[in-house]
Amino acid sequence: MSVGRPVLLAAGGTGGHLFPAEALAVALRGRGVRVFLATDGRVEQIAQTFPAERVVRIPSATPSGGSIVAKAFAALKLGRGVMASLRALRAERPACVVGFGGYPTVPPVFAATILQIPTLIHEQNGVIGRANKFLLPRVSAIATGFADVKGVPDSMASRRHYTGNPIRPAVIEAARTPYAAPVAGGDLRLAVFGGSQGARIMSEIVPPALLSLPPDARARLHVDQQARPEDLEAVRAAYAEAGIAASVEPFFKDLPARMAAAHLVISRSGASTVAELAAIGRPSVLVPLPGALDQDQAANAKTLAEIGAATLVMQPDFTPERVATEIAAHLVDPSSLVRAAASAKGAGITDAAERLADVVLNLAGIAVSEGSPATRAT
Repeated sequence: MSVGRPVLLAAGGTGGHLFPAEALAVALRGRGVRVFLATDGRVEQIAQTFPAERVVRIPSATPSGGSIVAKAFAALKLGRGVMASLRALRAERPACVVGFGGYPTVPPVFAATILQIPTLIHEQNGVIGRANKFLLPRVSAIATGFADVKGVPDSMASRRHYTGNPIRPAVIEAARTPYAAPVAGGDLRLAVFGGSQGARIMSEIVPPALLSLPPDARARLHVDQQARPEDLEAVRAAYAEAGIAASVEPFFKDLPARMAAAHLVISRSGASTVAELAAIGRPSVLVPLPGALDQDQAANAKTLAEIGAATLVMQPDFTPERVATEIAAHLVDPSSLVRAAASAKGAGITDAAERLADVVLNLAGIAVSEGSPATRAT
């Protein structure tokens, strides 16, 4: 096939789906491949800066949860999305369609299977999501962010590729920063964040935990923390009262660099976060988002916890007392952080976008150069 035909990336709903799609787009464009993006309207601001030649808006909805009537309306909207996708695919004639999970992926990928266009889905989490599970029997191949992903049947073995989770250029740059090993009696830098669905729990638990430490311990702490706008003043006031040096903002544009500067990260365990922690090589305390039907964040966190790179704390156990105990122990003996950082770094994959690009180009019938990274099938 000609390189002139584009590759269509389908992603939307959250930045967690768009960020790996963005990394793949950069890799494909670097190889001279045209990239289009199919998304819904919920990520308008992020989509505006996406490195695509064209952005196609596709109707989408989530049919899980809510009343029967709500589910019916969602199903109808997805049907409209499929019809819109069929029109768009016939007009754009992509060489391959790549989906990144979430229900905005379903209409374009499903339509591509109808038109017999090569299709690939990428599963970022340690448990396959519901949208990807629906599409799985129909697609040409699946790529995974983790070596082991629950819900992917053995029958997909020949069509499954372990590429890792594509990470943004800013993360790749941060990954070049060596871990600055903390020393007993020295300062300890913390990066605390939770994503759009998890920052509140961090604001409720971490400041009182650090406030309970002795004054000499608090004086050795430096904290970068993301907090919701409504929590900003309370969190800032708590750290000021405790005499803790802290930068508290609703969003850090340079979050990868702040992660790299940290001795310890406290966060949720979304797939992108776990991939970034491993790539940069930083120890962490991971608190999976509770209530998720797939328990994907718990599965993600276990991949780092099982190799000693992270401490997994379920939300009911995530208390000020637990956090204070963790921090106090690291202040006295930070050697475990050094070992955890090395374990995390050993699990990091910084060329996942290039590996995924290889799979896409093979599906599209575009030759892959001999020097490109080889993907690993599981």
